[in-house]
Amino acid sequence: MFVLELTYTAPLERVDALLSDHVDWLNTHYASGTFIASGRKEPRDGGVILAVGADRAAIEEVVASDPFVTAEVCAYRITEFLATKTSPELAAYRQELPA
Repeated sequence: MFVLELTYTAPLERVDALLSDHVDWLNTHYASGTFIASGRKEPRDGGVILAVGADRAAIEEVVASDPFVTAEVCAYRITEFLATKTSPELAAYRQELPA
């Protein structure tokens, strides 16, 4: 599982101009099952996405296609972790520690 942390690198006016395209991009990846939660950070200086993927390279490819990235209005920090404990609702995403 991956935590994708966005940090805006441009004024909010530029970010907001791309927001509709970013939401369309989010919706595409929710539909594919890659994203399971997302939202703005408070204070509003970026956002966070919880994602699942085959590997880091696949997630990096998804991130690179974000309109915020292609327009250079945000930077991503990608953190991979093993979700060894989840709520019952997220049991499908539970992972095992490597042997």
